[in-house]
Amino acid sequence: MFETETFLAAAMLPALMIAFSAGILSFLSPCVLPIVPPYLAYMGGVSVTEMEGDRAARRRAVLAAVFFVLGLSTVFLILGAGASALGRAFASYRPYLETAAGIVVVIFGLHFLGLFRIGFLDREVRVEAGDQGGSAFGAYFLGLAFAFGWTPCLGPILSAILSLAGSQAEIGKGIFLLGIYALGLGVPFLLVAAFFPQMKRPMAWMKRNMGVIEKTSGVLLVVVGLAMATGYLTVFAFWLLEALPFLAAFG
Repeated sequence: MFETETFLAAAMLPALMIAFSAGILSFLSPCVLPIVPPYLAYMGGVSVTEMEGDRAARRRAVLAAVFFVLGLSTVFLILGAGASALGRAFASYRPYLETAAGIVVVIFGLHFLGLFRIGFLDREVRVEAGDQGGSAFGAYFLGLAFAFGWTPCLGPILSAILSLAGSQAEIGKGIFLLGIYALGLGVPFLLVAAFFPQMKRPMAWMKRNMGVIEKTSGVLLVVVGLAMATGYLTVFAFWLLEALPFLAAFG
């Protein structure tokens, strides 16, 4: 039998993979991707046209994007700490909570797949940042507001990651897990800001294929939810440890 610490190291790996993938899918969601260029331009105090041909404008957009990502990461890290603390408080009921959370995540996945629609998840939210455009403080504030205001859109995927965070044995691991989710969501913002002219064509393709992206998100949620509800996420962790013994070094 594997030592507990070694198992936890292996169990963390699939959770991190899921968290990073979920962050990218959150970025590609219908209520995030379309607003990225105007938001970056606003936060940098430039226009979308200037971002296309002016390197100085793109540098300002990159700086704003960094503070924006720091803002949304702040909220996600706090949520990760809260989910982990809650999971520890109800540790004796963890198997039941994981099953219930898995069922909820599956329901969200079926919503994305279009089998039925959950009304509040279809609401589109816009966050206003007042007159803070063009400043690092304004970008950070908008990142905070973004993390809260886009909950109806990010909620289904975020709920899966928070459920995984709640299942971690240590609060630090839950925080780290949400940090990886924030990384998956935030890095694309930075890439678009830094390479906007080159990213225009890929983003246009993504917009045209929003339906496929949404269904991919649904499949991910259903798979993760079923794995959580049935305990197969744990089985997968053990399989990883057997297939990749070097993971024991992280124990």
